[in-house]
Amino acid sequence: MAVPREQRTVFGEVADAYERSRADYPAALLDLIAGYATRTPAEVVEAGAGTGKGSALLRRLDVPLTCVEPDPAMAALLARRFTGDDLVSVVVGRFEDWRPPPGGVDLVASAQAWHWVDHTRRTDMAAEALAPGGVLAIFGHDYGFADVGLRTAMDAVYQRYAPEIADLPGRPVHTRHPGAFDPQELRTAPGFTDVTHERVVTVVPYDTARYLTLLSTFSPHRMLPEAQRTRLHVALADLVDTHGGVVAHELTTWLWLARRRGPAAADRS
Repeated sequence: MAVPREQRTVFGEVADAYERSRADYPAALLDLIAGYATRTPAEVVEAGAGTGKGSALLRRLDVPLTCVEPDPAMAALLARRFTGDDLVSVVVGRFEDWRPPPGGVDLVASAQAWHWVDHTRRTDMAAEALAPGGVLAIFGHDYGFADVGLRTAMDAVYQRYAPEIADLPGRPVHTRHPGAFDPQELRTAPGFTDVTHERVVTVVPYDTARYLTLLSTFSPHRMLPEAQRTRLHVALADLVDTHGGVVAHELTTWLWLARRRGPAAADRS
């Protein structure tokens, strides 16, 4: 009997496609994190690092970066990406099982992955991993559509070929999962203060082929039976081709920041 696939573990099936098609993070995001932190962190840990889209941004801080990734295939690609980089270490495992160094770290970050961390204790774990005054940064992309007409036409295709995920076009990625991030978690968490929200909006064009590759990396698509997914993607490809062969994604990169309660790290003795 085949072992049921877990939705959180399907990304390794398409790790290379994920790396090629998922959007990078804008440099402005790092400026927002650094401005909030007010100083360069001494050490950073990233929960659910994937193939390193967020890691590449965080690496620009030029400090030790620990990338925790549970999927072995994703972690292997991540390790190759940073081969020979002494500041980056890759830990294959769940953030839930990772143990922070004594005294904690100054920055815990998660790029498009916080919804996969156990939502019943992730805020507490982040607080425990941070030094007093340390920063939690949760960020990711929402793939919206610049062309409302194309979005409407796509909805119809989903309704016909995959009604169980028919609300996917334009629906924020981080709201599709049981562990969807709710900012109220941070606002009411006893271990955090100074909760704030930022966003950066860009328009990213995807030609038909790259758009289909992108869709193949979204977990709801991956969970469809292969034949059904193929029919859906063929229909979507035909639709995009009739609209000029390009999907203009209005990419909203959202960022939530919170500070670990306690004296600033510089004041620790």
